[in-house]
Amino acid sequence: MIKYFIFTLLSILQLFRNLLSTSETTYKFLYIPRLEKFRWVIGKWKAWKVYDYANRNVPAYHEFLNNYGVKPIIKTRGLIPDLSIIPVTDKESYVKKYSIESRCLHGTLGNKGVMIDESSGTSGTANNWVRGQNERKAVKKILQTSLHYQYGKGKVFIINAFALGPWATGMNVSMSLVDVSILKSTGPDIKKIENTLNFFGPSYNYIIMGYPPFLKSLLDQAHVEWGKYNITAVFGGEGISEGMRNYLLTFFKHVYGSYGASDLEINIGAENDGTIALRKLITGNQEFYDAIIPDAFKHLGTPMIFQYNPLDYYIETNKEGELVITLCRLSNLSPKVRYNIHDSGFVLRLPTLQNKVKKELLPKFELDLPFLFHFGRSDMSVAFYGCKITPKDIEEVIFTLPELAPLINSFSLITNEDELHNKHLNLALELTEGKDSIPLDEDSLGNRIFSKLKEINQDFREVEPTVPDNLKPNLSIYKYQDGPFSINDIRLKKHYIQENTKQK
Repeated sequence: MIKYFIFTLLSILQLFRNLLSTSETTYKFLYIPRLEKFRWVIGKWKAWKVYDYANRNVPAYHEFLNNYGVKPIIKTRGLIPDLSIIPVTDKESYVKKYSIESRCLHGTLGNKGVMIDESSGTSGTANNWVRGQNERKAVKKILQTSLHYQYGKGKVFIINAFALGPWATGMNVSMSLVDVSILKSTGPDIKKIENTLNFFGPSYNYIIMGYPPFLKSLLDQAHVEWGKYNITAVFGGEGISEGMRNYLLTFFKHVYGSYGASDLEINIGAENDGTIALRKLITGNQEFYDAIIPDAFKHLGTPMIFQYNPLDYYIETNKEGELVITLCRLSNLSPKVRYNIHDSGFVLRLPTLQNKVKKELLPKFELDLPFLFHFGRSDMSVAFYGCKITPKDIEEVIFTLPELAPLINSFSLITNEDELHNKHLNLALELTEGKDSIPLDEDSLGNRIFSKLKEINQDFREVEPTVPDNLKPNLSIYKYQDGPFSINDIRLKKHYIQENTKQK
C-alpha cells in the first residue's frame, strides 16, 4: 500500500513539475531554499519508481534481476525506501552482456527521435549510448537554466570546443544551447577559435567550453589578445587542480567545471562560486580537509566539488568508495538504475556539511543542493612502491613551476616492469606544438619535479627515500604527438596512465 501511495504521489508531483518546466521563471521554483530534505526524499522515491518501472518494461534489466535472484520488492522504514537490495549495474555486468535494444524500454530503439552517442573509448572499446527525445528535452532545460543562473540572460556567445561528431558532450551542448545563445561549434580546433575571436572581436561575452588540456593548449598557442576579451571557460571530461585553474584565470574571467558521463548524462553536477570557494578551503586548510574528507578518500588528494539536483539523480557510494548513480526519470529510453561508472567519490548534504564545519566559516551557497565530491576514475592512479600517484598530483606540480607550464601540452605516467620484475615509473612530458626542445636542464628539472611531488603527495614523500637509486622515477621529454603521445587525439581525453611502454 505504501508503494502505491508513494508512486501515485510522484505522478501528481511530476505533473506539477511539468507545469513548472514550461518556463525558466517557474522552473526555478524547483530550487526554492529550505526544501532540502523534501527534495532528497522525493529523489529517493523516484529512484525506487524507476527501478520498478525498468523491471517491468526493460527486457535486459528484468533478466538481469532474475539472474541475481532479486524480487522487485523494496522494504521501507516509515516512508523511506531501502534500495540496498537492488544490485549494482556497470559496463561489465550489464552493458556488455545485453544488446543495446534490450536495454531500452520495451526492447526497441523506436522509429524516430533517438540519438546515438559514442563514448571516447579512452578506457577501452568505445560504447554506444542511446538518448530519446524526452530525456534530451529534460537535459536541454537543465543546461539552459544552468547557463542563465550562472551568467544571466544577456547576450552570450558560446564557442563549443568539445569534440563533435558521435561524442555525447559536444553534440548535446550544441543542440541544448543554440536556442538561448549565439553559438559556434568549432570542436577542439585552435585555429578556428582564434579566427572566431579575432573576427567577432571583444564586444561579446564569450563562453568557451572544452576539455581542460585543450583549453590550456588554446591559451598557449592561439594568437589572441586575451586581455581585451571577457571570456568564461567551462570544462568537462576530467577535473583540474587549483594550480591549473589559476593558470587559466590569467586569461579567462571565470573557470567552471561540469560533471557528467557518456554512460549517464552530461551536466549531472556543476561548479559554482560556492563550491570553488569550498574546494580552495579544503586545499589550503588541513583542518578543513580532515573534517570534511572521510579517511577512506584521503589518499586520493583533493576532489572536484559539484552541486546537483537530487530530484534528477540519486547518488550513493559503495563500499569501494565508487559513485553509484540512478537517473530518476521514467522518460529515459535506456534507464540506468544504481549504475557504477567506477568514479571515486561521495555525496555530502548541506546540513551534514554545516555540522562538520562551523557554518560561519563556510562560503555562501546560493542553493541548498547536495555536494558531489569527485576524485576521478577509481583506476586513474599509479601504484609505486605502495603509494599512489594521480594525474592531479602531476598537474599540480607542472602548474606550480611557472617556467614549465607554458611549455607542456600533456603528460603521462608510464609504468614498466623489467626482466627482474622491478617496477619503473617514468613521467613523460609532451612539449607544446612547434617546440623541439625545452630550454631547461632536464636533470635539474627532474629533481625539481619529483621534489615538488614529495611536497604534494605525502605517501610519495615517505616512500621515495626507500626506493633504490636505479629504480627511482625518471623524466622523459617528447616532442608534440611523439612517442607515448602519438596515441592521443585532440578530440578526446588524454591518456594520463600507460603501462608496459618501453622507457626512453
